[in-house]
Amino acid sequence: MIGLLNRTHDRSSFDCGKPLLNNYLAHQASQDVKRKLSACFVFTAVGSKRILGYYTLSNASIPLSSFPEAIAKKLPKSYTAIPATLLGRLAIDQSQQGQGLGKILLMDALKRSYEASLDLGPFAVVVDPMDEDAEAFYAKYDFIKLPGSGKMIIAMRTLQHVFG
Repeated sequence: MIGLLNRTHDRSSFDCGKPLLNNYLAHQASQDVKRKLSACFVFTAVGSKRILGYYTLSNASIPLSSFPEAIAKKLPKSYTAIPATLLGRLAIDQSQQGQGLGKILLMDALKRSYEASLDLGPFAVVVDPMDEDAEAFYAKYDFIKLPGSGKMIIAMRTLQHVFG
């Protein structure tokens, strides 16, 4: 079951093997939600409050100069930054890794982002992979690298073919 993080969820037992992501969930995620800096979606087993995976979404922008020329030439030059949805964090508890939950959470995040784009208009979903494993994960789902930034994107137009 995927839903918004709330105070009843057990954040303390979550361990994805990456201290930065564990600490974010345990100590900062609820504050970011409260301050409207991001939305945090958690996956729990039905009837359980133990978090098995989570992801965050927020608004972002990408400098026009960060796009490859093939994409940049199709975007309006009057924009110095292009609106995007940031998939800021995605993590799976070690007990669930390798079982497809990452794909489930990614597809949920992309579908939510696409549906919001119908009203709000971001051009893409952007991620900033924290390591080579994360980069390889996103590349499997057609995210492309932005030159020189380490960031990766998938265009809403691509998501329209999947969810539209």
